[in-house]
Parts: sequence; C-alpha cells; structure tokens
Amino acid sequence: DFNSFITRTNTCGELRSAHVGQEVTLYGWIQYQRQGLFLVLRDFQGLTQIIIPQDEAHSHVKKLLSNAPVESVVRVTGIVSPRPPGQENPKMPTGDIEVKVETAEILNSCKKLPFEIKDFIKKSEALRMQYRYLDLRSFQLQYNLRLRSQIVMRIREYLCNLHGFVDVETPTLFKRTPGGAKEFLVPSREAGKFYSLPQSPQQFKQLLMVGGLDRYFQVARCYRDEGSRPDRQPEFTQIDIEMSFVDQTGIQRLIEGLLQYSWPEERGSITTPFPSMTYEAALADYGTDKPDTRFGMKIVDISDFLRRSDIQFVQNALSCPHGAVKAICIPQGVRYLKNKDLELLKGSAKSQFNQEIMEIICRPDGSLKSLLTKFLGETQQSELIQVLNMQVDDVVLLAAGEHKQVCSALGSLRLESADLLEAAGLVLRDPTAFHFLWVVDFPLFLPKEENPTELESAHHPFTAPHPSDTNLLYSDPAKVRSQHYDLVLNGNEVGGGSIRIHCAEQQRFVLEKVLKEDSEVLSHLLEALEFGAPPHGGIALGLDRLISLIVDAPSIRDVIAFPKSFRGRDLMGNAPDFVTPEELEPYHIQISWPLAEKEAKKN
Repeated sequence: DFNSFITRTNTCGELRSAHVGQEVTLYGWIQYQRQGLFLVLRDFQGLTQIIIPQDEAHSHVKKLLSNAPVESVVRVTGIVSPRPPGQENPKMPTGDIEVKVETAEILNSCKKLPFEIKDFIKKSEALRMQYRYLDLRSFQLQYNLRLRSQIVMRIREYLCNLHGFVDVETPTLFKRTPGGAKEFLVPSREAGKFYSLPQSPQQFKQLLMVGGLDRYFQVARCYRDEGSRPDRQPEFTQIDIEMSFVDQTGIQRLIEGLLQYSWPEERGSITTPFPSMTYEAALADYGTDKPDTRFGMKIVDISDFLRRSDIQFVQNALSCPHGAVKAICIPQGVRYLKNKDLELLKGSAKSQFNQEIMEIICRPDGSLKSLLTKFLGETQQSELIQVLNMQVDDVVLLAAGEHKQVCSALGSLRLESADLLEAAGLVLRDPTAFHFLWVVDFPLFLPKEENPTELESAHHPFTAPHPSDTNLLYSDPAKVRSQHYDLVLNGNEVGGGSIRIHCAEQQRFVLEKVLKEDSEVLSHLLEALEFGAPPHGGIALGLDRLISLIVDAPSIRDVIAFPKSFRGRDLMGNAPDFVTPEELEPYHIQISWPLAEKEAKKN
C-alpha cells in the first residue's frame, strides 16, 4: 500500500476510469505546465494530468499553479474526471482521466535546473553525478533501483525462508589480505597500524563455517582500490554465500535456483541447468574465460590443415612450443565492414596483443582473395573454405603464434567485429536474450605477469585444488586445476566462487611454498582450520553487474543510487577531500602539504 501512513489518497500512476467522480489528493513534482491550462504531475509511480481551474472563484489556485516553476513540489486536491472524447492518451496508464483541481499548495519551489528531468534529454555523466539527487527523479533510474530492491528481496526469501541460510553481517574494518586486488587503508590511533577495508568477506565466511553456522549469506559491501577503471566502482555490492559439506555441483544448483526464483517476470524465464564449459575450451573457442555465447564466430584451429603448407610464417609459428594457427569467420564482412574497419581490427590486435592478422575474403564467385592464396592450390583453397565454413562475402581473420596469445587476440577481435557488424545494421546478439554459462576447471595458479617464473592464485589463495590434481600440487603446481567456477552472463562475469581448502597443512603449503607469502598474516585462519573445519565452499554474485545486465543499462553506475566517477570520485559531495593536520594528529600521520597542494591545483 503506497499510500499508508501519509495524507495522499493516491499516487500519480494509479488513477483510472474506475476512479471517476472521486475526490483525490496527490503529491508530486510538476513535470510540465502549459499556458496556465493544465500541468502534468509526476511521482515515483507515474504521471497524472491536472486541469488548472479557469473560473474566478479559483483564481488564486490558477495563479499559484501557473507561476510554479517546473520540478516544484505540489499538493493538489481535486475530482477525477474522464478526458474529453478524442483527448485520451493511450501511451499513459492514466491517459483516460484527468484531475480537476479544487485546492493546491506549493510545498517547495524549484530554482533553475542544471538539466531537464527527462530520460530522452542527453546529459553529460559528470553533470548527472554532480546533481545525482535530480538524476534519481528520472523514470529509468527509479525503475532500476526499485527492480534491484525487488530482486534482493526475492534473493533473501529464497535463501533464508526456503533454504535455511543465516544472514550475517561481517566487519568492514579488518586487516590486509595477501594476493588479490589492492585494498583501501584506514588509519588507526595506534601509531603505524592500519585497518584494511575488505575486498570481500572471504575469511569471515570461512570462519563462520568453522563456527558451525552451516549456511551463510550477506548482501555485502566490498571495497577495491583499483584506480581508474571505466566500469568498476571502488565500493560495490555482492551477494555473498558460503555452505558447509557442499561440492561444486551443489553450489551451481543453488545459484541456478536462486536466479530462477528472483528473476523479474518482465524479462522472460531462464532455463536451468545452465550449460558448462571448461576454462581451456572457453579460451580455445572464444579467446576468453567469459564467453558471450549469444552469437557464433567461434575460433577455428586450422593448424593441422596448414601444417603441410609452405607458408613461412605459419611454419615458424607451428615450430614454436604451443604454436597454433587459428581464425575467426566474420559473416557478411565484405557487405557490412569497410576497409578502415578491417584496418582498425588489425591495428587493435597489433597494439593490444602484438599479434599480426591476415585477412581472407570470399569473393562472389566463391574464390578467395588473400596473400595466402599464392601458397595454396585450388584444392587446398576449397578445403580451407570448408574448414572455415566460409560463405560468399565472409571475411576471415587469421592469426599464427603462441596458442594463448592467438586465442586472446582473436577473442578480442570477435567482440570488436560483432560491435562493428551491429553498428552497420546486422543483428548478431539478441538484446532480450540472457545466456548463462558456468566456466569450470580453471588453473589453480597462473604465472605472474611481472615475473613469469613465480606463481599467483588464479582466483584467491583459499581455493582448493581439483581432487584429481592434488598430488600435482606438491610436484608441479603450475599444472594443477582448481575447484573454482565462474558464472558468465552474455559475456560478463557475474559471479565467482570455489570449494575452499579446509586443511591447515595444505593451506600453509599453498601460501608459503607456492605463493611465497608470509602466512603469519593469516595465522588466525590457519589456526581455525586446525580446530575441525568442515569441508566448505561458496560463491559471490556481483549484484551491480547482474542488475545492469537485466535492465540493459549502459553502465553499472545506472543501477547504483550514489556511484563514484570512473576515477573513484564523488562529484556531488566532492570526496575524497583534504583534512587538516589537526584531524590527522590522532592517527600519527603527516602529509607532505606542498605535494597535496600541487595535486589540488592539478585536479
């Protein structure tokens, strides 16, 4: 009941023909006013047309409403009437009626607006964020935030009421965790000692399993100091889950059921179980560990086909360890892509992956146009067309080199090509489709970028090795697969989790011998694992990302009430901000103020 506890009788979105003749009281913002004849009143639920009285007896009401600026807050009381024949508005849910005003009151006048409160009006993102409280009045943001609230409520019902999970709040002030993303530091009153804001409640949820809570969840606030990343937020929300005595399949079935239960009806239904794909297959077929399976254009391995050719760059690539020749076929590329588009794609592969790309075009007569053709006979060309399943006007992009680099480059070009094709009018990805996918069997460790001879956790240091690879952990850790699983939606990672290490000895080995980390930082967790820790596992769903995909928002900032800019700044409240030396004194911190002033001038 939207009208409980307050003095309005109805919202601006609920009046219909059935209300004709009733006296109603509405509160809202003036969306539009025309020549003192009528105005449109808006609230969170919709719009209602308000007829301004023209008779002398109501002259004060006419003056009041005619002079009120757009976006002023008003109360109106009047009689619901049918609109005159031919003046109905089928595009408005309230389009069959209007309210003839008897009395009105301006509750608060609005000064000149920095932008119009209309969804179709283009506004710079910086301006929207500076005046976020005005931007929140738009129907789209209202819809996004209300849908988010409904989905979270359904998630709570599913976990707590149907499956016995316990909602537990974990601390925000903690200590640094080795590995993973950078954490924000918070000074304490103990000289030289700092808290960290946790990037996730990972350790706490494992400790809750040691404590025997069995099933935990939390709508958790998390923090990562990742600097300037266009579609990331320094603070974000995840649906955090942990269970005892569970395996990977159990977690997957739980999440599939949770998403089915909480999925909004207006977005259609989702089918379970979700398909599953190994990390190696995802990389080989799509060039990424988060494949968008809404369209084809899979990577094709043509190494064996070209192995017997005399093409020098092909032979050079295949003679190297893990060498491969692979390709993607762009459907109707000749028709939809210009030469500059192909050059852009090749330049992108060179700049991002240091990967050379060769193109092959299928002419209208079925012959091939490429630098390769002079090395291939007619029979070989026909076989190549079959291997790549080429049609007339298709364009193939071919790459040769180290397997992982070639796959990553072609995976990136696959997505860029899809963007270019769709911009030119060819629909590849159904915007109403939701393709979920589990990616499993990730490596437990990956070589560090800055020093490939050392290893780092592919997920985090608490992930358990695959049962079949446990022995390899002690002899050849680089080859160990993990019990880590990611949930992907339309090419975006929306969740990730793992079965955890519950043996203190194995956890200590991973930290000290494989990752070369100081295990003393995690002494509390290691000790807890020695007190009868049950086998356990969990997952976290990125709520912001999930909701943004459901509502097809261009950015996760459009599903967060008060987001930060891509540089991590609050443009409305101007945070972060300077503090005085006196305020810092209790924390035993001194700032190099000339440097601070220099930074201030730069910003």
